[in-house]
Amino acid sequence: MDQKRKMKRKYIRLKTTLVFIFIFLAVWCVIWIINQSQERREKLKATYTAESTVSRVESQLSKYLAESDLMKQIVEKEYDIDNEQFDKLAELMQEDEDVIEARELAEDGVVSRIYPMEGNEAAMGLDTLQNPARKKEARLARLSGEYTIAGPYELVQGGTGALLFDPAYITDQNGEEKFWGFSILVMNWDNFIQEVELEKLEEAGYDYQIWKKDLYTGEKIVIDESENSNLNNSLEVACSVPNDTWYFEIVPENGWITVSQKVFGVIISIALAVMASVGYWQYKMRRYKDILHEEELEKAAIEARMANEAKTRFLFYMSHDIRTPMNAIIGFADLLEKHLDDKKRVIDYISKIKHSSSFLLSLINYVLEMARIESGKATLKTETGDLKNLVNTLNDVFEPSIEEKKLQYTCNLKVENPYVHCDKTKLREILLNVISNSIKYTPEGGSVTVDITEEGHDAEKKVSFYRFTIEDTGIGMSKEYLPHIFEEFSRENTSTESKVIGTGLGLPIVKSLVDLMGGTIEVSSEVTVGTKTIIILPFLVSEEECKNAVQEQQESTKLLTLLMGKRILLAEDNELNAEIAITILEEEGLKVEWAEDGIKCLEMLKKVPEDYYDMILMDIQMPNMDGYRTTEEIRSLPDKRAQIPIVAMTANVFDEDKKKAYEAGMNGYIAKPIDTKAIFSTLGEILQEKSEN
Repeated sequence: MDQKRKMKRKYIRLKTTLVFIFIFLAVWCVIWIINQSQERREKLKATYTAESTVSRVESQLSKYLAESDLMKQIVEKEYDIDNEQFDKLAELMQEDEDVIEARELAEDGVVSRIYPMEGNEAAMGLDTLQNPARKKEARLARLSGEYTIAGPYELVQGGTGALLFDPAYITDQNGEEKFWGFSILVMNWDNFIQEVELEKLEEAGYDYQIWKKDLYTGEKIVIDESENSNLNNSLEVACSVPNDTWYFEIVPENGWITVSQKVFGVIISIALAVMASVGYWQYKMRRYKDILHEEELEKAAIEARMANEAKTRFLFYMSHDIRTPMNAIIGFADLLEKHLDDKKRVIDYISKIKHSSSFLLSLINYVLEMARIESGKATLKTETGDLKNLVNTLNDVFEPSIEEKKLQYTCNLKVENPYVHCDKTKLREILLNVISNSIKYTPEGGSVTVDITEEGHDAEKKVSFYRFTIEDTGIGMSKEYLPHIFEEFSRENTSTESKVIGTGLGLPIVKSLVDLMGGTIEVSSEVTVGTKTIIILPFLVSEEECKNAVQEQQESTKLLTLLMGKRILLAEDNELNAEIAITILEEEGLKVEWAEDGIKCLEMLKKVPEDYYDMILMDIQMPNMDGYRTTEEIRSLPDKRAQIPIVAMTANVFDEDKKKAYEAGMNGYIAKPIDTKAIFSTLGEILQEKSEN
């Protein structure tokens, strides 16, 4: 059912994603169409702007062509013109804009006359047909006979400029045309750019670039460009210049579609797609939840029916299983009353009453444990455990039952990491339940085998998987019953049929605990052949912590050895508390003497030799003289008794109580109720420190 629900939710998520993608693409397509329309409008405006600039360039160059053509015609008519006449004619043609800086005549391509001469002396004698920077366009003009523009480039006389070559031809004696040379206009490039008003493109918000192709290589040569040249997706307009073509590339400085417009389009597309997909998701989830609610109602009805059946089955089994030990208890109690004088019968009846009471108690414990698990109150208490100790414990627990039924019992431990982090109590409960079932349902003379192996180790996660295999040669279970083994109060046979008493709660508890620990359990069985149970549990393995655990155990043993035979003076006003403390300490080989209050403690200490007592365990709340006052009195003694270690043993566990104890002169602090491990570690550490000093 959970898998089906996951698949359904996954399907809804997939459809919601598809809705998002579809809406996003649809909105984006609409925005793209709008943007394309805007781009076409912008390109029309840019085309008009670019063509206006091209017209100004072509118009200016045509004007210069007319001026150059006049000088060319004089040469071709073979008028004899001296330098003075050339200067006067050139001066008349000079315009106010200072675009044409100089006018030159170059017979056979070599500059022979210049106006004005001042500032242009370096150009005199320049062979344009051989000069590397000029020869391409000069030779093109000569061969084609057409007016040709060259540059812009650095002029020999200084500055940046362009040359307008106008080739002149004369007729020789044979009536054939012969190349005479060039009429050349030297154009100031900066003034020319200003004249054609290219700055208006930038003022209008456009980036531009003017370029042409190399005559020989076809490579792109940039003639002029704006300061910020961003020409992505530019509009290109051709400009015809004398004997060449210039190309104008133009694009708005923010692009045909601005970045903000594109971002806005994406945001709008995403927003609408999100709104549509969220709406679709909510609609589908409402429908999905309605379906789930119907399924839950149906499931609740089925579970209610099953619970009712389980309750009926539980009452049926429990009625029998509870009445059996109760009948024995009541019956043998009556018989005990009648035969009090017969010692042999009394012992037998008491033994049978104890056995029946023990079963009744285990029955109640199982029911309470299952209720605790189902209420969600069962939690894991993780601590470092030793699987070797677990095996020894299992052997000790089951030894009497095994010997009684003459069973062959084997427990094998084959692991690389015996120290694990786990809930030792719940692991022991799992194994006790399963192994006790095997022993319970295995006839006399049968066998029970327990194998504990380490299946694999994940070094990165420090986790090992442990396999617990419990196999017996018992009565087994039918294939029909196996699917129900983890159902509460479920038993294949009643106690009457199997002759084995039980609650039907053992395996359900095991299954719940295994699930809680993140493991798996599998049971296979065959009638009269036996049952095999495989439990796999993941446990954290930490070599360092295991090493610490071993060291801690060794240290504990060392401390207990140190405490052996030491004499302790116990100051405790409560007789029961004193009896518990004395028993715990004496069982570990310590000698204990008891003082009922602080005054008695002080008197006993003063009566004995200075080294008689090794330590004092001091209760705080005592009549006549409390622990704080008693400690202060001891510390004020004039001899070695003042240095005796004193450890507080009290139910006062607040920080201020501990602080007060140390201020009074005590060496340690143990909280009630007494933790055996804590008391021995505290006493041992204090005595060890004393011996080292």
